[in-house]
Amino acid sequence: MNKKEMESELGFLVSVLVICADITAAVLGIEAEIAQSKQQQHHHARQQHPRHTGCGRSPSSGAFSEGVAAMVLLSIVHVTANVLGGCTYIRSKQDFTRATANKILAVALLVISWIFFAVSYSTLMLATLANSRSNRFCSLPHRWFFLVGGIFCLGHGLVTSGYYVSAIAAKKEDKENVQPANTSRP
Repeated sequence: MNKKEMESELGFLVSVLVICADITAAVLGIEAEIAQSKQQQHHHARQQHPRHTGCGRSPSSGAFSEGVAAMVLLSIVHVTANVLGGCTYIRSKQDFTRATANKILAVALLVISWIFFAVSYSTLMLATLANSRSNRFCSLPHRWFFLVGGIFCLGHGLVTSGYYVSAIAAKKEDKENVQPANTSRP
């Protein structure tokens, strides 16, 4: 197996792992929403719950732990894809006019992946804090935030995987464009 085949297989493996990990984070977020809903239904049915915090809500420890796990997994995936994909950027209008389609796509997907990360992480964070046992977070809205965060995790997986693939392709194109220039010199 030559170096190009290994790079191709590694790229495919990283993309699959990013998507699978983000799907897992999404499932954890959705399961947290279900656990939170069950806890609220159980609380409303009994009207008195031993973990009732005194602020009109009944936090779910299952939803809390699943929310934390989803946030950790989302963060690991985001950092890993950004580190392995490298820092793809366009500094000037001149860089933009010379950039390949893969590089432009990589930059666009990098920006979109950060937006998906910010939305999914913040919604998961709000929902997780709303399920903490602390009374400091009584006023936090929490309805549907786990679900929204989970859905954005799915989008994050697709966009981040696309970023990684396009960033690797852009790096390969940059190397190919530099090599002929170096070999033509005496």
